[in-house]
Formats: sequence, C-alpha cells, structure tokens
Amino acid sequence: MRLLERMRKDWFMIGIVLAIAGAKLEPSIGVNGGPLKPEITVSYIAVATIFFNSGLSLKTEELTSALVHLKLHLFIQIFTLAFFPATIWLFLQLLSITPINEWLLKGLQTVGCMPPPVSSAVILTKAVGGNEGIVITPLLLLLFLGSSSSVPFTSIFSQLFMTVVVPLIIGQIVRRYIKDWLERKKPPFGAISSSVLLMIIYTTFCDTFSNPNIDLDKFSLVLILVIIFSIQLSFMLLTFVFSTRNNSGFTPADTVAIIFCSTHKSLTLGIPMLKIVFAGHEHLSLISVPLLIYHPAQILLGSVLVPTIKSWMVSRQKGVKLTRPTV
Repeated sequence: MRLLERMRKDWFMIGIVLAIAGAKLEPSIGVNGGPLKPEITVSYIAVATIFFNSGLSLKTEELTSALVHLKLHLFIQIFTLAFFPATIWLFLQLLSITPINEWLLKGLQTVGCMPPPVSSAVILTKAVGGNEGIVITPLLLLLFLGSSSSVPFTSIFSQLFMTVVVPLIIGQIVRRYIKDWLERKKPPFGAISSSVLLMIIYTTFCDTFSNPNIDLDKFSLVLILVIIFSIQLSFMLLTFVFSTRNNSGFTPADTVAIIFCSTHKSLTLGIPMLKIVFAGHEHLSLISVPLLIYHPAQILLGSVLVPTIKSWMVSRQKGVKLTRPTV
C-alpha cells in the first residue's frame, strides 16, 4: 500500500511538471473562453468534483473516534490556524522590503493559510506509527488575503458554499448509503482528485503564459525555494520542541502527529481555493507557485525524516515502558 501511494505521489509530481509545460506550449486551449471553458469546467465542475470525491472518501466514523485526542487536535488547530499564518505574515513584513516578486510573497501567505493534507501528513504519520490529526479551514484565506481578490466577498462565499461545502455534504450522504460497496471496491479517490487537480493547474498556467505582461525572475524563484525549505524545517523543529516539553502531556506518538500535521499544507484544497478567491486575477499562477513548491518539498523532507523520527519514537516508548513500575 505504501509503495502504491509513493508511486502515485511520484506520478502526480511529474504530472504537475507536464501540466505546466503543456500550458507553456499551447496556452490557448486552457485560457478563459478557450476550448476547455475553464470558467465553467474548472471553477465549478472540477472543484465540486474534488470535494464530492473527498466527501465520499472521508470516514466520518474515524474522525468521531479521533475526537478523544482533544488536546492533540487543539494544539494542531492553534498552530495551523493561528501561529503558522500569523508568523508567516510577520515574516513577510520583513521580506516586503526585498526585491522578491510581490506575488510570490502573497503566495507564501496563502501557504500559511492552508490546512494539512489528508494524504501526505497522515501517511507519513502512519509510516512512523503515530496518531492522526487533520484540520481543514478553507475560509482562512479570506482573513489574510480577501482584500487582494478581484471578486466580491459575497460572490466568493457563495461559490465556496456551492462548490466546496455542498459537494462535501452530498458526498458524505451518498457514502452513508454505499459505504459497504466503497469498502469492498476501494475506488481510487486519490487518483481521481489528482487528475482533476492537474487540470486546474494546467488552466491556471495557461492564463499566465497567454499574458505577455507577467514575468517571473529566477532570483525570486530560487529565494522562495530556499525560504520554503527553511520554513518547513524551522516549524518542524519548533513543533518538536513544544510537544516534547516535560509538562506538555503528549506521548511520542502524539509528537509525530503534531510534527507532520501542523507543518504540512494541502495542495488538493489549496489550488481550488485559490482558483475561487483569486478568480480572474492575472497573477493567480504566481500566487500558486509557493504552494506548488511546498507540496513536493514537504513530501521530500518528510520521507527523509521518517526513519529518524521513527527511531526516536521507538526509543522514547521503550524508555517509558522501562520506567513504569511493575505490579
């Protein structure tokens, strides 16, 4: 199962490159008003498909049982929804005086607003043997970047409701009636969402490459790459320090969940959300770049760190068992 998931992730990252390359070669196909009609097929149908698919695959019964770990989830929510975006915002105040492309910096803020993904954070947590913690808050983007959108707030909210909330609820309702069939057949939910997501990425960059006024300098791109890796490593270290204090009350397995779920960000949710919030914005693709970089970077760093974190967790758990008095 882990091998198949790893192959799917490799395929998806290659797909991102091919989607961007395809948009560069022939942008006229995916631009607004083009043959694909992305203003309809992407903005509504593709986004709704992703969240209907999420509703079908979301195991509510498992999420309900996970509420027992209230302190763990509270920590992840506070770190993900408050500390992470607020820290990025403060950091960007310093970076705003640098020559880094301003739209890439706005993209960094959107990364801070994203929740952790169901895919990579949970899979890496399971690979080590820790607990799961998932937080989703799509409207956080409006708090930090709503004023940057060219679409009125009421329009954004209504489209969010119709293309995110409603399909998710319908997916959950349908799942209730076909749950046994889904458990038997195990449809490729991940592959379906990834394919639709590649279409969204393709059309986003078609708009960019068809606009001659947009230019991305390599200096800004390299700096953003370095900044993203630095942010991830710093926040992973920070969550480790916070969750391993003597009075924290977290187990080693909880610490693993905190490290991955508090610092990983969702591309599957992020790209459709950006498509809605920044609909029609000429710099949408530049705003999307940091999230497109953050996604493979978090998988790479997570994969490299899994053996080390697993070794640490096993040694800590053995230490706890040895210190317990025998009855």
